[in-house]
Amino acid sequence: MGSWAGDVGPGWAVDDRGAAEPLMYPFGYELGDATTPTEDDGMSPKIPIDVPFSFYGRPHHSLYVNNNGVVSFGVSVAQYTPDPFPLADGRPFVAPYWGDVDTRLGGHVYYRQSRDAELLRRVTRDLHTYFPSIQFTATWALVATWDRVAFFGAATTVHRKENTFQAVLATDGVISFIMLNYGDIQWTTGIASGGDPLTGLGGTAAQAGFNSGDNTHYYNIPGSRTDNVLNIQHTSNVGVPGRWVFQVDVGVGNVAPSTAPPPPPRTTVAPPPPTEGSQDECLE
Repeated sequence: MGSWAGDVGPGWAVDDRGAAEPLMYPFGYELGDATTPTEDDGMSPKIPIDVPFSFYGRPHHSLYVNNNGVVSFGVSVAQYTPDPFPLADGRPFVAPYWGDVDTRLGGHVYYRQSRDAELLRRVTRDLHTYFPSIQFTATWALVATWDRVAFFGAATTVHRKENTFQAVLATDGVISFIMLNYGDIQWTTGIASGGDPLTGLGGTAAQAGFNSGDNTHYYNIPGSRTDNVLNIQHTSNVGVPGRWVFQVDVGVGNVAPSTAPPPPPRTTVAPPPPTEGSQDECLE
């Protein structure tokens, strides 16, 4: 793993030249982003992607960006109370922050796939910093951003709790990475999942990580589905608070779910142990 030139505070990272830059990748209408519908449990249309994204040996040619904090392959996700990974039904998806988002009460979910040279240079530079032994040059990226989103059942718009977080998927057509960025996390739970309507805390808290769909390769970011997930903006597996990064194109063998998650393949980064549990899908 590459070294970083010190902590510049929440929401910022230091690049390989020692310069500070925002943790979140640029997003918004001015960059050509689309947005998901302003609704509870909504999602984007099916998005055909320009370059197949390999997720543990399976190439995916389309995806959905879901309001409830999930980028999914092959199937949209309206479920609002999160399950821990691995999922019994095998749905493959990346979950930067799977919880009950309601954009009718505030916030937007932006997304774009891109081959923009400047974006791809930054993605390539960042990933090479974390995984210097892997020869990788990004040729495609997806940036999905949940900007100041509210939770379902929030009782007030005054001092409303809001979350800002992001998923960046990148590939060169063979090697694939996911990067999860956390700008500001203020709530963990909607009221339909047992949360408090004023604080957005309690109940079944948000889940973060990824599920490959093969019941073997998955990762629960520590604190998922507990109150501690509120601190995700201060944790990392690459030494940058608020950022988690994984290589996800190939499997690394069987790992018992009750003992430890699989480390990102062909890297030296060793993630902490996962959480465990199960819950059936529910619909509002």
